[in-house]
Formats: sequence, C-alpha cells, structure tokens
Amino acid sequence: MKILVESIAQELLDAESHQYSVASLTQRYPELNVDDAYRIQLQVIDKKMNEGHEVIGKKVGLTSAAMQQMLGVNEPDYGHLLKNMKIADGETVKITEFISPKVEAEIGFILDRDLEGPNVNYLDVLMATKYVVPTIEIIDSRITDWKIKLVDTVADNGSSARVVVGNKLSTIEGLDLRTQGMVLYKNEELVATGSGTAALGHPAQAVAWLANKLHEFGIHLKAGELILPGALSSAIAVKAGDTITAKFGPLGTVSVTFE
Repeated sequence: MKILVESIAQELLDAESHQYSVASLTQRYPELNVDDAYRIQLQVIDKKMNEGHEVIGKKVGLTSAAMQQMLGVNEPDYGHLLKNMKIADGETVKITEFISPKVEAEIGFILDRDLEGPNVNYLDVLMATKYVVPTIEIIDSRITDWKIKLVDTVADNGSSARVVVGNKLSTIEGLDLRTQGMVLYKNEELVATGSGTAALGHPAQAVAWLANKLHEFGIHLKAGELILPGALSSAIAVKAGDTITAKFGPLGTVSVTFE
C-alpha cells in the first residue's frame, strides 16, 4: 500500500502541475479507504514542502448536508492551504492555471493561538480566533469531470486550488457567525446566497471538527493560520472573463477575476 500511496501522490502532483485530469481513484483502486486517502494527501503536501512550499492554513470541505448526501458520507473532509495558493483581493488569475475551476464563498478564521484536538469545541475556536476575514476559495479537481467520491477529494487535497483573501479583518465581538449572511455575484449577477449555518451549523463548529480530525494524524492548527470552515452556498463554475464578488455585510467584500 505504501508504494500505491506514493504512486498516486505523484500522479496527482503531476496532474496539478500540468493542468490535466486523471481517472477516478475510487474506480481504479476500490480498495482505497479514507485513511489511505489522507495519507496520499499528506504525501502530496510533504513533497510540496520539500520543494520549498509553505503551509499557511487548512480548509474544511463537505460541510453541508447536501454535499455529504451527494457523496454518501457523514462527515466533512479537509485539505491544506499553501502560501502559493493565496491570492490578494481584487487580483486577476489565469483560467489556464486550472482544470475545471469553481468558486465558493467562506468566512475565513485567523487563529490567535494553537488549537489541538481531540476535545476542541466551537467555544474553544471562538476564544482562539484573532480575526475573521471574507474569502473566496477556488476549488478544482484533478479527477476527470469532478466524478469524485470522498476518497478522491481527500486524496486530492480537498479539491483545493487557490484562496482569495479579503482586506478587512474583523474581531468576532458582537458577531453571530451562525446567521452571518453572504451574497455571491458573478459578473454583477446574483448567483448564490448563504449564511454561516451552512458550515456544520456554525463556522466555528467546522473548525472544531477540523482540529479534532487532525489530531488523528498528529497535526494541530497553529496560531496565525488561515482556516476555511466550508462554503456558505453551492459551488459556482467559472470561465475566462468572469468576475466573482462575495459580499459578507459587516465582514466586508472580496473579489477575483478570471482571464
């Protein structure tokens, strides 16, 4: 299995580097389980770090009941965020850097101190939060036509690609992140709405789940890291020429353009 994990990790790295997709892992390797998939993901991240890349945070995916039902799972997944994945608010990115990109709006958490499982709850997360920030996650799948199951997306770093980070940093005093609203526009047309409750009922609950899940792999959330707790609406496909803007009311606005 170790040889298979290393082989798949390299296959996914090559696919990402050269913008091509590969056939479903679950169809080719039905024996793979979720633990194997996380080992593949960690192998990919280790290889990238050996190349000089830096982990700046983590992301949670599959936090909505609809997405979990679609993939036949009963828990979220996670991926890593690297420094070269971070994009400033308002920047333009080339669509050719991706295979089949989609966007999701999320309330990002910036931690003030470490969070280590296994018994982290959402209040611990709120107490450890320095700021929240509006973000747009650009997701992409190295699996052909997004024909993914849980093992596929976990191995593929949670289908991560980029994260666009807004400029406004807000403390959480006086905020109810559960009811915090979001409206998402594509080329000035409203395409999605959502609220914090979409992320496991409360975004901080999703971060707590992540801290506890990471404990199984000897990893913890670190002070200063950016944590994405899950999308507040369904993912929206994008193409060249699209401008995406997510508005979070008092938390601010974040946008990105594809060329």
